[in-house]
Amino acid sequence: MFTGIVEELGRVERIEVRAEDARITIAAPLAVSDASTGDSIAVDGVCLTVVDHDAERFTADVMRETLRASTLGELRPEDQVNLERAMRVGDRLGGHIVQGHVDTTAEVVSLVVAERWTVVRFTLDAEHARRIVTKGSVAVQGVSLTVSALGTDWFEVSLIPETRTATTLATLTPGDTVNIETDVLARHVERLLETASVTRPGDD
Repeated sequence: MFTGIVEELGRVERIEVRAEDARITIAAPLAVSDASTGDSIAVDGVCLTVVDHDAERFTADVMRETLRASTLGELRPEDQVNLERAMRVGDRLGGHIVQGHVDTTAEVVSLVVAERWTVVRFTLDAEHARRIVTKGSVAVQGVSLTVSALGTDWFEVSLIPETRTATTLATLTPGDTVNIETDVLARHVERLLETASVTRPGDD
């Protein structure tokens, strides 16, 4: 479990693509400072398991489905990535509850850049757009953000100076693809409403 508050910008050192998965090594001194094999680290919003590490970097395996469903399959050596270690029980929840389970990807449509803030608009398919609400939370590349505007197939977020400095979102340009995780509470409510409308045997 994560909060969407990026702790460190990691640097991809190596990617080994195999038949059914890939193995990725990321330079991340802070993330590995207290890491153990089996720990979870969110990489651009995707929860990965540490399979090896030293004092400067960690290695994780990425399944084929994860490569397909997220932006991790597009990473190349020297790319920067947003990193967050799993939260501890009792930590402050500075962002929102993020599982590290990417729902889909979205494309950057436009950016309005001012001196101290940037408004970014993303496209989003209708299936996932219905789980997003104005002033609600969404994780973009693992970053907890507040939805500032919403349409039927798009949403906007506003990046404050700290977000532009501490994450990779400041480098976005139109046409870029990002990982999206919608609010887990919205997904549960949606499922409950779906199942509530199904008549169970013996309920009549």
